[in-house]
Amino acid sequence: MIDPVSLTDIERAATLTSEVALVTPMIPTHSFSAMAGAEVWLKAENLQRTGSFKIRGALNRLSLLEEPDRGVVAASAGNHAQGVALAAAHYGISATVFMPVDASIPKINATRGYGADVRLVGNDLGESVDAATAFAAGTGAELIHPYDDPAIIAGQGTLGLEVIDQLPTAGVVVIPVGGGGLIGGSATAIKAQRPDVMVIGVEAEAMPLYAECRRAGKPVDIPSMPTVADGIAIPRGSEPAFALIEAHVDELLTVSDVEATETVALLLERAKFLVEPAGAVGLAAVLAGKVPTDKGPIVAVLSGGNVDLLLIDRIVRHGLEARGRFGTVTVRVPDSPGNLAGVINAIADHGGNVLAVEHHREGTGLQFGEVEIFVAFATRSTEHHSEIMAALGELGVVE
Repeated sequence: MIDPVSLTDIERAATLTSEVALVTPMIPTHSFSAMAGAEVWLKAENLQRTGSFKIRGALNRLSLLEEPDRGVVAASAGNHAQGVALAAAHYGISATVFMPVDASIPKINATRGYGADVRLVGNDLGESVDAATAFAAGTGAELIHPYDDPAIIAGQGTLGLEVIDQLPTAGVVVIPVGGGGLIGGSATAIKAQRPDVMVIGVEAEAMPLYAECRRAGKPVDIPSMPTVADGIAIPRGSEPAFALIEAHVDELLTVSDVEATETVALLLERAKFLVEPAGAVGLAAVLAGKVPTDKGPIVAVLSGGNVDLLLIDRIVRHGLEARGRFGTVTVRVPDSPGNLAGVINAIADHGGNVLAVEHHREGTGLQFGEVEIFVAFATRSTEHHSEIMAALGELGVVE
């Protein structure tokens, strides 16, 4: 079977996109290498123009338009929207982008800032896609799909060219998987140059689209499920992406939301990188011990860094709690002097740093003469967290 995208297509895309798309850094990391027990490098695509790899495919697709004067239209909740908007601005093409009404305000503003006409339509991305499709039919504008398009896939594959050029000794390349365009194109480029390199895709545990496609032997649809890695939560497989994944991707893995958020927190702490959970799943798989460490240097692709600032605190707290660096406890005790102090002192006496305290005498389920105490506290490690919880157990306020 002939691949829907070839190395020649990807090399041509690299030439066409080079004026705008950045060659993002390949960075060695001592901290993550020590954690993984192997040599780990980070391909920092979170530093790409528009904050993700999406600009690569959008630039290539728009450069090949037969009738650019008709304009383009896209539907996206974020990264694809920004990629299409910037690519359209570069080529002087009018762009209309449909986004769900609850899309992130920073992503809406960024897309508008690149010059696109943003229209908020639909309660979810599916309804936005329907609106974009109708707009294309009514106006003649070219509908730009985020991943189900060989030209988009070829553009995303330019990342694979860079990986081998920047680290010729790479043994394993680990890439986040959503719609399949990035890994399909990048795996094609990598295997064409270095067939011995192991290419691994990583999906969200809640929505392992291409693992299900591989199991079925064809592209399938899967139910939408909530996940912190919403950027790769894709319910519908792509024919060209699936063909390339089957031909060139050695293994598909999944990571949990806890593993993803823990890695986001680690990237902030150790690498000073802001990476969205969807962009961190590759490194999460490495740190979770799911990736072989005996094949040579490991490249973990950080595919994007667009995180709504309003969500960062929740994501980081979730990750810190998973690492034993943060804890919360809610207890009910008799409403008598000294009980609140006893809980707080038990935490403080064992080295916990109390961050917040809430004290409620009224609420659902509270008995007369009973109070509910909520405490958030910082800890040093999982073992330290366990020590504090044991102290609260000895106090008789937790089991």
